[in-house]
Amino acid sequence: MGGVRDLLRRWPGVPVHGPADPRIDGIDHPVADGDRAQAGPWAFDVLAVPGHTVSHIAFHGHGLLFCGDTLFSLGCGRLFEGAPGDMLASLDRLSALPDATLVCCGHEYTLANAAFARVVDPDNAALRRRHEEAATMRATGRPTLPTTIGGERACNPFLRVDAPAVRAAVAARSPAAAGDRVEAFAELRRWKDGFRA
Repeated sequence: MGGVRDLLRRWPGVPVHGPADPRIDGIDHPVADGDRAQAGPWAFDVLAVPGHTVSHIAFHGHGLLFCGDTLFSLGCGRLFEGAPGDMLASLDRLSALPDATLVCCGHEYTLANAAFARVVDPDNAALRRRHEEAATMRATGRPTLPTTIGGERACNPFLRVDAPAVRAAVAARSPAAAGDRVEAFAELRRWKDGFRA
């Protein structure tokens, strides 16, 4: 949760919106769920999305979602502080945004996430196409981001925890986890944490 002061040295006077979390240095505009954050002529809705950290927030507006480490292309952030139920509720909240919403996440992990997602959901044709497109984009030096909420809903196993194929993959690893969506999500996240392609 560092780096803000380094950015402010390079661009002094830029307003910094963020959660009211004393561990994050440099925030001069603390915001919380339901607030509106102004960035020049644009205003963004602040969404609490705990899970990766307990104070994690996202900004949504103008067809854009800035979600940090909550949602990634074909994946989601690790649970450093939050509980699985918190992260799943946050992902459900983001998944409910309009399909065309552009997802601007904190890291470019698309290919690594695609490798895992294809193991979990090997028959998903939309996921196969997304993986192929992403591989071509990276091979030609282009980013795979932003992605869209609609695309993530179709391909991202962490947004598809209720899909029969994802539940079946979880059940094959942990039959006890498959009957409860929070437990299924938690098992899926544990699986990803230890996954090596």
